[in-house]
Amino acid sequence: MSGTTPPTGDLRALRLAGVALAVLLGIWAGAKVHSVRKPSAVAVPVGVASAPNPSDLLADAPLPPTIPDRLPQFSLADRAGKATPIASFAGKSLIINFWATWCAPCRREIPLLESLEAEWAGRGVSVVGIAVDFPDKVSEFADRLKIPYPLLIGEQDALDAAAAFGVSSPVFPFTVFTDRQGEVVALFVGELHRPQAELILSQVQSLNHGQVQLPAARTAIVAGLHALKAG
Repeated sequence: MSGTTPPTGDLRALRLAGVALAVLLGIWAGAKVHSVRKPSAVAVPVGVASAPNPSDLLADAPLPPTIPDRLPQFSLADRAGKATPIASFAGKSLIINFWATWCAPCRREIPLLESLEAEWAGRGVSVVGIAVDFPDKVSEFADRLKIPYPLLIGEQDALDAAAAFGVSSPVFPFTVFTDRQGEVVALFVGELHRPQAELILSQVQSLNHGQVQLPAARTAIVAGLHALKAG
């Protein structure tokens, strides 16, 4: 496909989602991940903004076999270049969205994420975007769209953060939901839509209020997502 080669260094080749949806949810640490549909992916270097050729579509993009029980600890630069640990958001339920400026499904998700940030902030939920991209491209894009939620930015270090969630060959976008105790409740791969987001967030809130335990919440999410797909 057309595009430029990433700068020298140890950036890994990315596998980026662009055309399909999968839902990945771990029931316990080390449990098998549940998938609704396996996504195709496009091999695209970091920061390249060009449409894929059909020959770039990869039929067998690998999916993570497990997701962690708890939020992994990592630190990435914010838009001002300041190192920001994910632990700085402790005490909140998080919607952590891995994305890139050149990823069309990622761009389509942004209005939904903005709405979720506004609607759920009063209930202790925060959106954090993690852009696996060049900082200048992210800043220009975020300024143009006036993205209101915090953004963390990285290249290899952002790929390492993705790998900490079990996504070692990233497909984008993917979104991690945590409760306020830092437990990973769900990992959703593909473009997020409101019904899926509200289903998962309702279970996150039930966990936060002590109305359900984590295994039951994860089971309910799996069942609910399958029902949405079937419907």
